[in-house]
Amino acid sequence: MKYLIITVFSLISLFSFSQNKFITRNGIVSFEASLPSFEEVKATNKSVTAIINTENGEFAALVLVKGFRFKNALMEEHFNENYVESDKYPKATFKGKISDFDIETLEASKRKMTYNGTLEFHGKTKTLENLPLTLSKDEANNIILSGTFEVNVDDFDIKIPKVVSSKLSKIVIVTFHFILNKK
Repeated sequence: MKYLIITVFSLISLFSFSQNKFITRNGIVSFEASLPSFEEVKATNKSVTAIINTENGEFAALVLVKGFRFKNALMEEHFNENYVESDKYPKATFKGKISDFDIETLEASKRKMTYNGTLEFHGKTKTLENLPLTLSKDEANNIILSGTFEVNVDDFDIKIPKVVSSKLSKIVIVTFHFILNKK
């Protein structure tokens, strides 16, 4: 727990010298690894911390793995204990930079941009390049950032037992949505 608190503060302090920070502690990250004709394998985490530095477009998000909720409690238990080993790897991080970010050009209509950075999960780090995302501002001047990308479980050394391998996709669709408020 001490390590987790230090990590959260490190992410926040990464941007501590910037005067233009937008942050959320209730961002949403979902994933789906379902295959047709089988039970839905989908989970959502609604307590993701994210921060953006509007001076340079640096972005970071911290996801506590045990925060993912499934429709089926047994599936959630298997996810945490057998697949992602959330006691050993309690968090996932998403950090990098939004290309050509300029807060002055954001408005209510969505603007397509790209993200370059890394996703760290299950003790492995994967580089994400030219990841498409959309940004906009709402009437309260909050920044709304969202997107979708795919990851392969093999890239993160997640082992799927043969018994269920035909029921789970190795390609996982990850969706994120953040409403970031000026700090």
